[in-house]
Amino acid sequence: MDKKTLIAIVLSIAVLVGFQYFMKDSTPPQTPQKQEAAKADEKAAAVKAVPGDTKAKKVPETVKAVVAKTITVENDVFKAILSSKGASVRQVELKNYKDAKGNLIVLKGEEAQPALALGTDEGLQFAGAIFDVTGGDIKLDDKKKSADLVFEYKAGDVRIKRTFTFSKADYSVAVRDEVRGPDSYLVSLGRNFGIHDRENADHSGPILLKDTDRIALTGKDVKEAIKSYKDNVKWIAQEDKYFAAFIVPKGSIEEARAWSKESDALIGLKMKSGDNSYLFYAGPKEYDILEPYKTGMEHVIDFGFFSILARPLFWFLKWINGMVNNFGYSIIILTIVTRIPFIPLINKGQRSMKKMSDMQPRMAEIKEKYKNDPKRMQQETMELYKKHKINPVGGCLPMLLQVPFFFALFSILSTAIELRHAPFILWITDLAGPDNLIGHMLGLPFVLGPLPLLMGATMFIQQKMTPSAGDPKQQKIMLLMPIIFTFMFLSFASGLVLFWLVNNVLSIIQQFYINRQTAAAQQQQ
Repeated sequence: MDKKTLIAIVLSIAVLVGFQYFMKDSTPPQTPQKQEAAKADEKAAAVKAVPGDTKAKKVPETVKAVVAKTITVENDVFKAILSSKGASVRQVELKNYKDAKGNLIVLKGEEAQPALALGTDEGLQFAGAIFDVTGGDIKLDDKKKSADLVFEYKAGDVRIKRTFTFSKADYSVAVRDEVRGPDSYLVSLGRNFGIHDRENADHSGPILLKDTDRIALTGKDVKEAIKSYKDNVKWIAQEDKYFAAFIVPKGSIEEARAWSKESDALIGLKMKSGDNSYLFYAGPKEYDILEPYKTGMEHVIDFGFFSILARPLFWFLKWINGMVNNFGYSIIILTIVTRIPFIPLINKGQRSMKKMSDMQPRMAEIKEKYKNDPKRMQQETMELYKKHKINPVGGCLPMLLQVPFFFALFSILSTAIELRHAPFILWITDLAGPDNLIGHMLGLPFVLGPLPLLMGATMFIQQKMTPSAGDPKQQKIMLLMPIIFTFMFLSFASGLVLFWLVNNVLSIIQQFYINRQTAAAQQQQ
């Protein structure tokens, strides 16, 4: 039973890790040829005629000679660059987040399809149009806590006025579009805007919230046809593991639309012409930042199948961290607290396993005596269990009940930006990343650190201490499990390995206590 249980757990974890690996967005980076094609698209967009049903005239030829103006807006949390070409957002530099090299995180898209580009359809015809801009560079501080930036465009019957309202300490920007001429228009998040790190993300690309459904898309999903989503679309976004860009409409929309552009997926909102207001956000996928907007943006954080368990655990972890100010110690405390309710059940299971181990000689006799009569063998075995009050699955149940907590913490530690670059002690400076101290020191081509090795050692000790109901050959096979788990955990987040290590230490202490109790009881008999 021990063998089957542990194999089941190993396979479950392998499926989880394998699923996340193979489901990562494998969209290749843009080649130089594609970049040249994108530039050509941009030039063509500057003079492309708006479809006839918009009653608009062709963009004047003089537009091509006008140099676009860039405007820098800086507040407490970001430094953004906007352009009069398309009245668009070119990039947002986040002041509070750095990459592995110590550089500030910069969210930016591509020149031909920038963030907040608009058009009458997926061609985003006005992405290359030059807007008149009222105002210059903006720096917000305690004296100037908000400011507006206005872009205007006129061509034929088309009139577009876009107003950005920035705040001193907010990642979001209030946007108001006043569009006249076409019957409706599409505003896009641009190509790859909001995506900083595709490689380490389970999903990177467009995503939207429709009712309560979180719908993630890739280039493959929209390769053949445009995807359209109507009714109760709460927001659209583009995400990677830790960062995202959102458009959150404040009024009604016609639809959310996703389409393909050279193997990449783009997403936008189609709205009727007139006055439309929406929220534009570019920043971290941090729950405490997103939830106060009360728009459901916090649901971009995906804790997976066990989210119903992960969310309260995550809240509790943050609450603990608020007191100890160290996520490593917080994980240790969380591990201890979540184990407490299982102590009686674990004790019962360990006693059951001890009894099973003690009954092995008697069970071997039954197997030998009734080896030619399986039905009688089963009856005699069940009678033996009943006589000595042994539950054959009692040792497995506590372990299986802890598996959902493992998966929930796996999701938390590999998803929550709060744990990104969060230090613990000594060499462990990133609880969301693997421990690679030994690999780094020796220049190894693979990840290797003391924490997973220590976890494997404690698992081996636990395995040796735990009574086994299997035959000697099975027991030897079971001793391979710590080695298998150690290799699996080498690339896992340090916080997750820490959780498993602490859990192993607690199991050893509890098993030691049970073994002493059992030995004392046997001496008294």
